[in-house]
Amino acid sequence: MYKGSEGVTRDFVATGIVVDGDRVLLLFHRKLRRWLPPGGHVDAPELPDQAAIREVFEETGLRVELVADLEPQGFDHALPRPAGIQLEDIEPGHQHIDLIYFARPVAGTDVVANDESEGLGWFTLAQMREMSVEEEVIAWSGKAISAMAAIGAP
Repeated sequence: MYKGSEGVTRDFVATGIVVDGDRVLLLFHRKLRRWLPPGGHVDAPELPDQAAIREVFEETGLRVELVADLEPQGFDHALPRPAGIQLEDIEPGHQHIDLIYFARPVAGTDVVANDESEGLGWFTLAQMREMSVEEEVIAWSGKAISAMAAIGAP
């Protein structure tokens, strides 16, 4: 946690937007009462990409691999780059710095519900709109689906 000069505390979090074809894995978060991709706080001493993989597994039971620039040329200790970084207002005086990664399921693993969510499933963008998923989640999901299609991800 970081406390800025303006009195705002900020935590680093990592989100994994998991894509399978034209569908994205979302969970209905028990505490926040909305549909979200899996994610959560980066725990010391883990790295953000490790946190994204861990959070997806903890919240969905699904093992994933990140789809990112995993092997930048010429750098010995480069980390996988997130697809995006955004600042989220959580409550007055508290924000999250969210590192957003795109991921795909590892073959042979399945989703498993747990106590952090009341619902868990794979949804198309059209289904998300019907479910009144927040536009920000739909936009990131669309970017992830497009990115996977561009690289020919299964």
